[in-house]
Amino acid sequence: MNDQPAFEAKGAAKYFGEVKALDGVTLKAEQGKIFGLLGPNGAGKTTLVNMLATLSQPTKGSLKVLGIDVVEHPDRVRRQIGLAGQFAAIDEYLTGEENLYMVGRLYHLSAKEAKARTKQILEEMKLTEAAKRLAKTYSGGMRRRLDLGASLVGRPKILFLDEPTTGLDPRTRLDLWHTIRELVAGGTSILLTTQYLEEADELADHIAVIDRGKLIAEGTSAQLKAKLGGDVIEFEIDETDKDKAMGAMKGVSKKAASYDAESRTVIVPVGGHGARRLAEVVRKLDQADVAPHTLSLHQPSLDDVFLTLTGSKVSKDDEEPKPKKRGRA
Repeated sequence: MNDQPAFEAKGAAKYFGEVKALDGVTLKAEQGKIFGLLGPNGAGKTTLVNMLATLSQPTKGSLKVLGIDVVEHPDRVRRQIGLAGQFAAIDEYLTGEENLYMVGRLYHLSAKEAKARTKQILEEMKLTEAAKRLAKTYSGGMRRRLDLGASLVGRPKILFLDEPTTGLDPRTRLDLWHTIRELVAGGTSILLTTQYLEEADELADHIAVIDRGKLIAEGTSAQLKAKLGGDVIEFEIDETDKDKAMGAMKGVSKKAASYDAESRTVIVPVGGHGARRLAEVVRKLDQADVAPHTLSLHQPSLDDVFLTLTGSKVSKDDEEPKPKKRGRA
């Protein structure tokens, strides 16, 4: 492994008419690491992934994968990458074994190589016992493992995972986390977009937050949490009490409170002396005649950071319309 970035973007932008899906993003990822990409609905996450994976060309700026320009040499880039999108791109009417073998042949592996690689991937994804079953009989977690396995057939140096655990149960999600860690331990670099902040907190070595097409924060999970500084007070209220509650929180701390409409939650970064600030918050809410449903004091989480930076929590909606069929890089 050398000092060449796994991927990098310099002033990368993608415009759809007057809509700026991505607007001048510059970032760089190390090899052999997990780079987490967070952002609310419409932030530009999938747009960036699609451009890096050569599925879409930038309107301006440049993008490189292992030093290779994605516009000038897309075929060379595709030989270095794997892509697992938000929906499993598998043929339900083929067996798991047949799906992987087909992908191997599409990667121009010989019949013998494709067969050997298929066997290896089935073992790694713990799908050997289900290898002869039609993919349509697989559970959601099995389909996701098969899809991830298909993206690994070509032994990619860089793997793009676009919300890989969406819709999975907690047990299956933990299993997939383990698989992702093993891939990185084996030298694979990963770009991970996710709607689960605890997933980025658990897996990502470095995190970038984008909003409305622009990069608004970057750093490790600890560095991003440190931006809030100290403790955080969080309470849930009725929607009708929003204005009173937000007004009551003015002056409680140097950093402004944030409100998330979806969860009706107010986040107040209070720095040090959290217990003292908690008493002050309770007093001010009482004076404003606001009765919170829940009230807690805790260390800042990535969720708190995200809400403070963007004014909203991660949406489960996708930022771009999904094509009926997804190709594989």
